[in-house]
Amino acid sequence: MPPSRHDRHGVIDCALRLLDEVGLPDLSMRRIATELDVQPSALYWHFPNKQSLLAGVADRILSAVPDPDPTADPIRVARAVLDALLTYRDGAEVVMSAYALRLGAPRAQRALAASLRSHPQSEPMADAAFEFIVGHAMLLQQRMHAQSIGAVEPDADDPTAHSDAVFDTGIRALAGLSAGRSPV
Repeated sequence: MPPSRHDRHGVIDCALRLLDEVGLPDLSMRRIATELDVQPSALYWHFPNKQSLLAGVADRILSAVPDPDPTADPIRVARAVLDALLTYRDGAEVVMSAYALRLGAPRAQRALAASLRSHPQSEPMADAAFEFIVGHAMLLQQRMHAQSIGAVEPDADDPTAHSDAVFDTGIRALAGLSAGRSPV
């Protein structure tokens, strides 16, 4: 049976599945091509390089973030971004890589900026919130991975032990909200 043709969407689907299975360090163009039963050069028809493929993967990870809505609660939007990042193994690292190189669509930042519309600097505030969220997600994912391979035991010194409270406090501080108060 001859190999089937693949489109950009299918390549990203395969990359996401492999990301969950093997993690970012072992996700390579060669591995994706092998999984799709094509030559690695076939992937370059859809993506000029691995980083542009990862930007597509990052966009797909963040596709679960709601559309920008000026009436949205910043805490809920931030939680939606965090949940999207935690959906895939190493999702936060993939998204941070695309963000650092300004590749892919800034969907999460737009949703955050809309929810922070009452802040005088909603755009830079959205970037600050996004960077906090990605860093928080990376911490959680690193800890989960270390525990899953037995590198660390859950204990009282776990920096993620109170992660929900730390996350909410950080987002409230960035958004200029007091505890328990919704945005204007």
